Amino acid sequence: MSTTSARSARPAAAGRASFDSVNPATGAVVGTHPVHDAEAVGAAVAAAGEAAGWWAGLGFDGRRRVLLDYKAVLTRELRRIAALAHEETGKPIADATLETVLAITHLDWAARNARKVLGRRRVGTGLIGANLAATLEYLPLGVVGVIGPWNYPVFTPMGSIAYALAAGNAVVFKPSELTPGVGALLAELFAECVPDRPVFQVVTGLGETGAALAGHPGVGKIAFTGSTATAKRVMAACAENLTPMVAECGGKDALIVDADADLAAAADAAVWGAMSNAGQTCVGVERVYVVERVYDDFMRELTERARGVRSGEHYGPITMPEQTDIIRRHVDDALARGGRAVVGGADSVRPPYVDPVVLADVPEDSAAVREETFGPTLTVRKVATVSEALERANAVAYGLGGTIFSGNPRRAMELARSMLSGMTAINSVISFAGVPSLPFGGTGDSGFGRIHGADGLREFTRPKAISRQRFAVPGMNLTSFSRSPADLERLVKLVTFLHGRRKS
Repeated sequence: MSTTSARSARPAAAGRASFDSVNPATGAVVGTHPVHDAEAVGAAVAAAGEAAGWWAGLGFDGRRRVLLDYKAVLTRELRRIAALAHEETGKPIADATLETVLAITHLDWAARNARKVLGRRRVGTGLIGANLAATLEYLPLGVVGVIGPWNYPVFTPMGSIAYALAAGNAVVFKPSELTPGVGALLAELFAECVPDRPVFQVVTGLGETGAALAGHPGVGKIAFTGSTATAKRVMAACAENLTPMVAECGGKDALIVDADADLAAAADAAVWGAMSNAGQTCVGVERVYVVERVYDDFMRELTERARGVRSGEHYGPITMPEQTDIIRRHVDDALARGGRAVVGGADSVRPPYVDPVVLADVPEDSAAVREETFGPTLTVRKVATVSEALERANAVAYGLGGTIFSGNPRRAMELARSMLSGMTAINSVISFAGVPSLPFGGTGDSGFGRIHGADGLREFTRPKAISRQRFAVPGMNLTSFSRSPADLERLVKLVTFLHGRRKS
């Protein structure tokens, strides 16, 4: 989500502009941070470029040792990190602790698996290339720029930072202007492990700072997390230098409840998926489709749980103030078009908090169903079959995550594979985010590219292919102007022998 309008810069005493990070629940200033302009960003990228060569030169084993040390430092400072995330986002300490723990597990996986995924290995050459030896490896890009979000200021950016570092890159991180202190702390703790090299730096500021990072020619790749609209602006800045990027954007994730599902578990997952972190989760549940045979029973389970959730207790405030306007618009539009408020309603929006809202019978073409709400709201619709549920789940422009609850393992897997999303959880919610070996990312308006897992490591590298001739093959001198018609005829006969028979 874009947050540029939520903060304004002001001149600091020394002449450089600065801005405050603010606790959204209390309005108290948490910290004051510099606005890094294009010149400062350029200096950070240049320093990172020099450090990148040293960092890559450590090799997989050297980087593994440093990153495991960094993991230990993060673990030691876990409560401090969680407390700062709580202050800057307003989320409960328990939620901030959970995301920090998940970030630590991903860092561990990236450090331990980088060599296996990216290291040089021999690959087959086929019969025609029998005289060749071929190797494939994945080399670092140099400097990776990471532009992070505010909703999960530890877990989400570390999903790019940890994997980019493990792959051998230096990192320049621009955290959200709502959570700059968390970003600065992550870099500060890394410096305890590498005190003399700017391998991991942070630049703070507003939208202009991020644009300067995305548009700098010294950046090998941008990893962006935020809204689809902001991703398009970042892509435009990257295009000036043909800088590739990975974009993890918004979502409108659906949860499907089959007729034989565990309804209590499904309702519990729907409430957590929709309401945790005040609904400010890109892979949070925003839509539920329930087979009509169990609809009434499911709604009883759902409403009972949703009515027991309290804003300010179970989840925090809406971190970005203007998001409450979007939430209010979606709820008002749904009610005006015939939707029913089963839990909460228009009065639930009371900035900076939004109480739980469950809406039923909302038209499928309404904003509450088709646009990302990013608040503690949920639409529920009765469907005749799971096939209809899948069709409706796939009928939006987003394709990030999703959830299936079913008592039939085979049908659940078929539904999960057919869901147009990058990740799907079965009989659990958002569980894929906690598995470091699984890639994380979406399709459609939810973006492209992947973080996490082997795909996430490769995302921050360039594949390097090398072929070496081991010996010459008489009569098969094919890549020379001295090639004879007989050489080509022998090649045609060989290809015909290998590939000319049709398979029944």
